[in-house]
Amino acid sequence: MTAHILHPISIKSQAVNFKALPPLSLYIHIPWCVRKCPYCDFNSHEARGTFPEKEYVAALIRDLEMALPLIWGRTVYTVFFGGGTPSMLSGESVEEILRTVRTLLPLDLNAEITLEANPGTVEAARFAAYRDAGVNRLSMGIQSFNDAHLWALGRIHTADEARHAIAIAQQHFDNINLDLMYALPDQTLDQALRDVQTALQFNPQHLSCYHLTLEPNTLFYRNPPSLPDDDASCDMQQHIEELLAAAGYQHYETSAFALPKKRSRHNLNYWQFGDYLGIGAGAHSKLSFPDRIIRQARYKQPQAYMQQVGQGAPLQTEHEVARDELGFEFMMNALRLNEGFDSVLFQERTSLSLLSIQRELAQAEKRGLLFRDHQHIAPTKLGQRFLNDLLEIFLKQD
Repeated sequence: MTAHILHPISIKSQAVNFKALPPLSLYIHIPWCVRKCPYCDFNSHEARGTFPEKEYVAALIRDLEMALPLIWGRTVYTVFFGGGTPSMLSGESVEEILRTVRTLLPLDLNAEITLEANPGTVEAARFAAYRDAGVNRLSMGIQSFNDAHLWALGRIHTADEARHAIAIAQQHFDNINLDLMYALPDQTLDQALRDVQTALQFNPQHLSCYHLTLEPNTLFYRNPPSLPDDDASCDMQQHIEELLAAAGYQHYETSAFALPKKRSRHNLNYWQFGDYLGIGAGAHSKLSFPDRIIRQARYKQPQAYMQQVGQGAPLQTEHEVARDELGFEFMMNALRLNEGFDSVLFQERTSLSLLSIQRELAQAEKRGLLFRDHQHIAPTKLGQRFLNDLLEIFLKQD
């Protein structure tokens, strides 16, 4: 599917009219890392020693202050520090940011506050400081417990360091996600399963299991490593899903597995087409108003971002989402959820009637990619496996 030659389904132009706004999340981007991984296409930059932590935190706070008129009076239900490597921040910086968030915004008393951590940058004292600052969920980028695969992925930690970091984290947090990857260079099925089995020994509340993909603008894309073929990768995926199901994990999204009541509330808000304000270099926002939805993107380069914040203009792009794009944008997110969504959610989050995509729903159902009744819509097992084919139905060729 080539996105730039596809256009959303056409709906007669009329005003968007929301009766209620969706839940709001806050995303905070920390763009630095110790070393750029060869598979990573996120907005991350090697620190090459030190990085301007105090200046960047000051820019984040100023960015949030300038964005306040867009979200006046709205409660924030989740906060997510993403990167890059947010665990490069000191506990004092995280505390300052969260103190400012609480001062400026109505933060829900039970807000989920997540911070991504790299096992290669963590210390026991820093984990304790994050918890004291208000972080209540830690997401750790483990990727593998095999040293050879960690080296091939360009990770800066070893398997022993990963185990040690998890043990430290569990002293301070009772809600932890572990990121794992499979279909790694020269990886076998047994090795992929051993990674998951090792993770299960720690009884994490959440696991994210990603298939390694070669993304444009990455070193792996320019110089592809030797990867398992499609059949081997599918075997890995199937066996991982079976293993996690047997261990009591609910496979609720394409790559996400959680124990009961431990799903990522922040990511669920994305997938259910909720709103989010993104601050920091390269951060994206999706914000709803009674009569429109806007999308924003901040300047990506950290130095340029800080300069633009200083000038009162951190946004590189901003546009209103056209009404005839809303159906596809909703489906692109919600159909990642294996259990799908309640039919009423579509109208609540897009202001469109389901009749506007009736033809597309019928086509997806006929092809066996989608199930629906008068209350619920969900991808079938086939639709989960061929998600891009399912989503393409909600687009029409140029």
